[in-house]
Amino acid sequence: MRKKSWAIVFALLMVVSTALYGCGSESSGGNNDSGGESKGGQETLIFGRGGDSVGLDPIKVTDGESFKVTKNIFETLVDFGQQDTEIHPALAEDWEISEDGLTYTFMLRKGVKFQDGTDFNADAVVTNFERWANGTKDEFYYYASMFGGFKGDEGHVIKEVKAIDEHTVEFTLKRPQAPFLKNLAMSPFGIVSPKALEELGDKLAENPKDAGTGPFKFVEWKRNDKIVLEKNEDYWKEGYPKLEQVIFKSIPENSARLNALISGEIDLADGVNPSDAEQVENAEGLKLFERPSMNVGYLGLTTTREPFNNPKVRQALNHAVNKQAIIDAFFEGKAETAKNPMPPVIAGYNDDIEGYEYDPEKAKKLLAEAGFPDGFEMELWAMPVPRPYMPDGQKVAEAIQADFAKIGVKAEIVSYEWATYLEKARLGEADAFLLGWTGDNGDADNFLYVLLDKDNIGSNNYTYYSNDELHKLLIEAQSEVDEEKRKELYKKAQEIIHADAPWVPLAHSTPLLAGKENIKNFYPHPTGSDKLGEVEFE
Repeated sequence: MRKKSWAIVFALLMVVSTALYGCGSESSGGNNDSGGESKGGQETLIFGRGGDSVGLDPIKVTDGESFKVTKNIFETLVDFGQQDTEIHPALAEDWEISEDGLTYTFMLRKGVKFQDGTDFNADAVVTNFERWANGTKDEFYYYASMFGGFKGDEGHVIKEVKAIDEHTVEFTLKRPQAPFLKNLAMSPFGIVSPKALEELGDKLAENPKDAGTGPFKFVEWKRNDKIVLEKNEDYWKEGYPKLEQVIFKSIPENSARLNALISGEIDLADGVNPSDAEQVENAEGLKLFERPSMNVGYLGLTTTREPFNNPKVRQALNHAVNKQAIIDAFFEGKAETAKNPMPPVIAGYNDDIEGYEYDPEKAKKLLAEAGFPDGFEMELWAMPVPRPYMPDGQKVAEAIQADFAKIGVKAEIVSYEWATYLEKARLGEADAFLLGWTGDNGDADNFLYVLLDKDNIGSNNYTYYSNDELHKLLIEAQSEVDEEKRKELYKKAQEIIHADAPWVPLAHSTPLLAGKENIKNFYPHPTGSDKLGEVEFE
């Protein structure tokens, strides 16, 4: 219900917030030069977000801000549901799976063209998978994570990808992989025009012009400011997209982003502070959106660096962090404390595990047993941008810093620009780092194997944690087609991870967005990659 008394406050807030917003950083200030007004107001959606994309070649990135954009340029063979991770047709209209689970045959959608005018067909699918399979972990992190490496690697799942005819493609696997279809639906595996791959090469990441089959085409990218997409007039889905243009606007500060929404400078704001939810709900012309929760925010401990190579030190730090206080202070009830590296909504979650309770005395005792009775000094890396799983990384880091000080651990807070932060953490340069994960496909494999298996050290396993027993369980779970057996394997895996403590799991959040009340058919997806092809203004 709207509160009439809010009208006066709202009017004053608009004046103040507009003034404040104009005094902000260059990336968040001023009127947009290709936004709603220039396109007639309701034909352009300006989507405010907390950070810029790292790159726009979907296979080369791991960050959600990149996938927000690439999801609308490139399409996958199969796709997820509107607000879930159930599998639906996309570029493939249908598929068949052999009884032994080793052969997948996809019947491709006919009449689809890439934005450069070339045909989407089986050869295009083969070209993309050949490109990925012949890559390296340094460039194609996700391919290695989801398919066990590359051609020639022992763990590589895909034996062959073959065009049967123009509209039929066959995948042959070396072993069954239970989440195979869900993996194919993930944003990194968007199909790129072979012509664009040949002509653009490495420039694809900066300028994916006419490279996809999706509802929107790339126009321009001004780093740390905006990415502009325009309607694909020849999109295969008749009548779509509804919008003429989408602009992804980077506004790092959550409060500045909300002010931009209130002042009408943007239409949709990702990363709303939980403490601002009531303000949005009471504001005329705005509404709040909740993204279905499928994430985890954590403090990673790089297990190859001293003293974090000692499990007792890692366990001590787990006992030192007051997770509930962090959630109460920064999540405003829009999160629950985490004890496992995957959220409770994922099948196979082990609720029987007892989390590390907040106990500074027990933490001190463990540190003494590990040989650090007086504590030690370390670096604590804080994310420079708000993320769905952590609204304010700097403040969370400060809270953890204070908790560590109580057990004699002196933590110096360090931060970098977002892309640099991710790269340096991936290379194992941090002592401890705040990060998180929004699930890509709704499967336990996408959390436990991708983030904590030894196969993914140097890609998505930033902690460099390695455990052979865990690896065996996770590979067995991947290959097991009986879902009940898979759940039991994942529960055992979580017990191993809990004991080894490579992370301090912090929270599972319910991310919030805010937008204009007349936005229609916008459904925030639990993966964080929102499809905007059906969005329109009433």
